[in-house]
Amino acid sequence: MRIVIAGGHGQIALRLERLLAARGDEVAGIIRRAEQGDDLRAAGAEPILCDLESASVEEVAAHLRGADAAVFAAGAGPGSGAARKYTVDRGAAILFTDAAEQAGVRRYVVVSSMGADPSHQGDDVFDVYLRAKGEADEYVRSRTALDWTIVRPGGLTDDAGTGLVRLEVSTGPGTIPRDDVAAVLAELVETSATAGLILELISGSTPISVAVKSVAGN
Repeated sequence: MRIVIAGGHGQIALRLERLLAARGDEVAGIIRRAEQGDDLRAAGAEPILCDLESASVEEVAAHLRGADAAVFAAGAGPGSGAARKYTVDRGAAILFTDAAEQAGVRRYVVVSSMGADPSHQGDDVFDVYLRAKGEADEYVRSRTALDWTIVRPGGLTDDAGTGLVRLEVSTGPGTIPRDDVAAVLAELVETSATAGLILELISGSTPISVAVKSVAGN
């Protein structure tokens, strides 16, 4: 498969790129800064320089043509203010969705957040983040040309992955290592039977491949 990842230099994305490249997939990651390219190449991914905050749908679609799957894993990051939650976590997500549709990429996986909700109340930066993510998710859900799956991890940690998770429509609160989030995404990009699902993800007791097969209904 050829898989293009938005937010290619993110912590989850770099892990995902390594996993996909190791199994023989052709991987590309969209990055904003040229100096990030070496990290992607080291992970086995092709860097694509494109700023999703300023690019047009047509520009991004050109980078997506020929891809078998697209993953939105971009985010404004923990140090950013409320404005960038809207330009990246909402705006870039919608742009990337439109570009995938225009490029004819059907399989589309989104890294969202537990608690994402377009009607979430509050003015703190994290409140704005959850609202922006929720609005982006709502937009993705409306796109009938995409075989989308939205993943909403709990609190992210840098602990070593265990390969054991809970992946369900509703898990309740919890945490999960970024390693395990990446491993779940690697399974989901090639499991289109999960299309149309919004899934919460935390650490648990089920092996990842079993958890993905279970929500896929097989």
